[in-house]
Amino acid sequence: MSTGANLPLWRSLLFVPANEPRFVAKAHTRGANAIILDLEDSVAPDRKAAARGGLREAMVTVGQAGADVCVRINRPLDLATADIAAAVAPGVAALVVPKVMGPEHLRLLGEVVTEREAAAALPIGTTRFVTLVEDADALQRIAAIAAAPRVVALAVGGEDLATDLDAVPGADSLYVAKMLGVYAARAAGVLPLGTLGSVAGTSDDEAFRTMLRRSRGLGFACATCVHPAQIAAINEEYGPRAEAVAQARRVIEAFEAGLARGSGAVALDGRMIDLPVAERARRLLARAQSSASRQQPANAAP
Repeated sequence: MSTGANLPLWRSLLFVPANEPRFVAKAHTRGANAIILDLEDSVAPDRKAAARGGLREAMVTVGQAGADVCVRINRPLDLATADIAAAVAPGVAALVVPKVMGPEHLRLLGEVVTEREAAAALPIGTTRFVTLVEDADALQRIAAIAAAPRVVALAVGGEDLATDLDAVPGADSLYVAKMLGVYAARAAGVLPLGTLGSVAGTSDDEAFRTMLRRSRGLGFACATCVHPAQIAAINEEYGPRAEAVAQARRVIEAFEAGLARGSGAVALDGRMIDLPVAERARRLLARAQSSASRQQPANAAP
């Protein structure tokens, strides 16, 4: 498993229609760690060429405050290759690949990306993949998808998968599939992207935060959102909270004091602290330090 040293410091990834100038213009002020310029679902078929044509300018606009720039491409191969030709450029961190069929699908797209990187004088491998598993057939190959070249993050797309299953999207119907995504991503050393529930709503209420808290506790590392009002909650719930950071420091101090005394396990607040517990505390502190070194702008009003 990867140590995660080369993984991006993402908590929130905001979808923005690439052909909507008013959304593109404000995206960099919203506080998301990454902006996904969407060429797929949010762009009508007869507007895709125009969205593609304006992509380079949009990339500069949304990335001006330091957020990573990603582009969601289309699934049909003719559209995907045209999207890749427009999207592979300096400053683009990743392509979001929807409806992934399997590792062979990613290898094929990877060949196209490699050609575009070479043409743009970019180091081969610069452009990474955020993979979306969105049907039951692909779910059977999710471990191989997560381990494919260029993959940096993996999500199970709840809405499309529920449609494929003829199910109502929700934590009950999608729990197994979503957790398979977490397991596959963690085993491959990439980011598990998503939540157990839907982020289709825009209300920043306690139910939304409760769902985020549960998802983060189950291992999800970051989440996409479709409305700026969701960003603050995702950043807070998926980022290390101040009380958790303070507790992590206490755990490490107690564990290291125990080691100095020759003990591999110590008690703290009625709880046994051993190596796995200390390692989780160290990871939390590392995430907190990394997040502090890369602050995004505060949310602007929607």
